[in-house]
Amino acid sequence: MILYNVEGGIARITLNRPEKRNALNPELIETLSESLARSAHDESVRVVLLSGAGPDFCSGADLAGLDQSADAGVMDHLHAANALADIFLKMRRHPRPIVAAVRGKALAGGCGLATACDLILASATAQFGYPEVKIGFVPAMVMAILRRSVNEKRAFELTTTGQIITASEALIIGLINHVYADEDFEARVDAYVAALASQSASAVTLTKDLLYHMDGMTFEAALEAGVHGNALARMTADARRGIERFAKKL
Repeated sequence: MILYNVEGGIARITLNRPEKRNALNPELIETLSESLARSAHDESVRVVLLSGAGPDFCSGADLAGLDQSADAGVMDHLHAANALADIFLKMRRHPRPIVAAVRGKALAGGCGLATACDLILASATAQFGYPEVKIGFVPAMVMAILRRSVNEKRAFELTTTGQIITASEALIIGLINHVYADEDFEARVDAYVAALASQSASAVTLTKDLLYHMDGMTFEAALEAGVHGNALARMTADARRGIERFAKKL
């Protein structure tokens, strides 16, 4: 279900159901959760790279599994929804940056999974969308993430029309960070995550934590959080070394 390896400070997590376009089922969600936890506790990891095996990133929930659960009770449905919500929380709280490398389609829950990453790199022919409305479903949990990534009207349009957009359109609306040509996508992704992994691990971790904790804060509270973050950063070994190197250049 999941391929996992760590090399050069980069934990590569690969959704591995190419025959099902990496559709999300309970087993894949469980092993993805375990992989995220594993990478979070590995001090050698500086960046997590999430991708999909085969031509697509992730096509969303496994509809065959949803069909089989049609007669399930409310507690069963809540349990299934909570398992995916737990993935999103793990990604948000992960101490390292998580980068999605999207080829092909990232749809519905698969698009939500990409959006839950801190950064998204896409191939030129990649496609993104939330087509749940077309089967009478709602991208409910994903909206908490999407609403923080694009403006309100764009989020409304994407979730109520089920529109599939290109990588270039996703870049324009701020849903993703970069688009690379298909032919050199892997090389560009590798270079990007290697550069990110070379940054101060403590500074990146503190930045991620502070940025997301500012959600919903008043301006004054956000500034106060920044004061504490500033003080903590000054005490790290990376900052001390960096300041020392800078001082020697003066």
